[in-house]
Amino acid sequence: MAQKLIERMLAERGLAERIHVSSAGVWTYARDGMIPSLDARLALREVGIELAEDGMTSTALRDHPEILAAVDLVVAMTTEQTLLVRALANGTVVPVITLRELAGESGDIADPAGQGEEAFRAARDEIMRCLGLGFDRMVEHALG
Repeated sequence: MAQKLIERMLAERGLAERIHVSSAGVWTYARDGMIPSLDARLALREVGIELAEDGMTSTALRDHPEILAAVDLVVAMTTEQTLLVRALANGTVVPVITLRELAGESGDIADPAGQGEEAFRAARDEIMRCLGLGFDRMVEHALG
């Protein structure tokens, strides 16, 4: 959900051609080609983002750690994910921050997987709120 919400914000500000956003998984169950869940697609549809089942896919970072050498910034949902990203970078310094830290706060945004539509709505709303607070910092870092 975060990828699509960020892409929309970039497009609204005329930055879509300057900043590339992609989604990646760090957990052991992450696989290349994973598609967004129905609950995620429904939560996005409610805020005007139509996403087909195959409208995007994720990358398993554990299978492609070389990706981290080329990123300007990794925005994760949890502190644990930031630690996993750093471990996968295998000594390469990777700028990684949680979305709440980007917003000037602390804490995690919990993964709503398997918890139903309400959990996805709550996660979406929290992602949107934090992006509203931290978007400019993210763009400055990416373009910096």
